[in-house]
Amino acid sequence: MDMHAFLIALGALLLVGLVADEIGRRTHLPRVTLLILFGLAVGPSGFDLLPQAFHDWYELLASVSLTMVAFLLGGRLSLPELRSHGKTILAVSLVVVVLTAILVGLGLMAVGTPVILALLLAGIATATAPAATQDVVRQERAKGPFTETLLGIVAVDDAWGLIAFSLLLVVARSINGDGGAVILEQSLWELGGALAVGAAVGLPAAYLTGRLKPGEPMQSEALGVVFLCAGLAVWLGASFLLAGMVAGMIVANLAEHHRRPFHEIEHIEWPFMVLFFVLAGASLKLEALDVIGPLCLAYVVLRTLGRIMGGWLGGFLGGAPTVHRRWIGLALVPQAGVALGMALVGAQYFPDLAETLLAVTIASAIIFEVFGPILTLLALRKVGEADSN
Repeated sequence: MDMHAFLIALGALLLVGLVADEIGRRTHLPRVTLLILFGLAVGPSGFDLLPQAFHDWYELLASVSLTMVAFLLGGRLSLPELRSHGKTILAVSLVVVVLTAILVGLGLMAVGTPVILALLLAGIATATAPAATQDVVRQERAKGPFTETLLGIVAVDDAWGLIAFSLLLVVARSINGDGGAVILEQSLWELGGALAVGAAVGLPAAYLTGRLKPGEPMQSEALGVVFLCAGLAVWLGASFLLAGMVAGMIVANLAEHHRRPFHEIEHIEWPFMVLFFVLAGASLKLEALDVIGPLCLAYVVLRTLGRIMGGWLGGFLGGAPTVHRRWIGLALVPQAGVALGMALVGAQYFPDLAETLLAVTIASAIIFEVFGPILTLLALRKVGEADSN
């Protein structure tokens, strides 16, 4: 590795984050969309300017960045918050996941997609992009019941999505003649292990952090908790997203001596997110669209319909205001890292479908990460909770 090329690229990418921040502030374009497009431009599908070392770092940065996001989202699941919006959060998150999976699975089968591929894509469709949603909310300084409900939904949405994907993977492997019991056991371990890791990190963190600097954890404490949580989850083969969310929820509810338990994570999160989104864009290959265009289009349309319909029905069942029901589904359209992770798992078990499965997931991720944050921003503005200034 050329050290000078790596350091120059690292410095340039972090400065690009500042430019994206300023452009987003002036134009109200989501920073996530700008960074994804920039990554696409400097990646293999564009000018191919990034050193290979950065591509090798993508998995590491994804684990750390998404664990930070999950930790912050878990912090919003405090008991007072759940008492206020818990019914709506639970109803919308469950209905959106179930309806999206059913609509994508049956819809793809109806247009001639092989059953196993349709089942895998149905499971992948349930994943969201909590990092993108969180960043749009932060960029717009959005506040209000819709925003709180939205962040609560994306905090738990991927947990339901992981369960749905695991069950559909079991069904797909059973159809294929594989051992469904083995994959079910592995899936349960991924979820149960995440709960164990989140509790193992969150419980000590709730009582030990914020003691050296009264009321607020120090930066080294915040980084230590996030790295430990992500590392243990990856090592044990558990979901680092769910582990981070559980740890954050435990700290938010048990650390009574904290005034702002996640303040330092908010301070250090952005540089990691810049690198993550740029590398996510750089990892996407536009030539995949030539191969799977019609299938990808069907997947995008069906998933978007599932989000919209699930948001409306879930909002109705959860007692959300009419205007919230109309827009909550569109705000849940972004999709990226978690979906790619699911696709990689599916590709391992079905190598003959790997190329198509990954191509559809990657190509749709381009669409959802470029246009999804814009739809989230539109929803926040329509309900009147985005900062009009």
